[in-house]
Amino acid sequence: MCKPFESPATTDDTTLNTAELDRWSNRVARMLLTLGARPGTRIAIAEVPRLEAMVCRAAIVKTGATPVPLTTETALARADYGITTKAGRDLITDPARWLVLDDRSTLLGYLTGSDAPLSEAEIDPARKAS
Repeated sequence: MCKPFESPATTDDTTLNTAELDRWSNRVARMLLTLGARPGTRIAIAEVPRLEAMVCRAAIVKTGATPVPLTTETALARADYGITTKAGRDLITDPARWLVLDDRSTLLGYLTGSDAPLSEAEIDPARKAS
């Protein structure tokens, strides 16, 4: 599986090296797959801190889905799923299914999920693993 980013993710106060970014995004990708993300679906990222947004973008790419930039209301209408925070979810009124990063159930899923690389069978369950 190709890695969406080859360099570390950095904000003003935090840096994730490539391995950390990879492990974190693997966990988020598995949660997105559970939500229903698949190749061809569109996933928006809204009201997420910069570092988490980088991780989420990597996770979206790993699932085969397409990140949808949130620059207009029409972009939200084209999203099948979304990633946000509790504060961001209160601002979004569209009907897409959202992964709320700071929700207790999301945090529990993240903490108990695997950070191993995703398999082809996880990404495309209809395809048999070879």
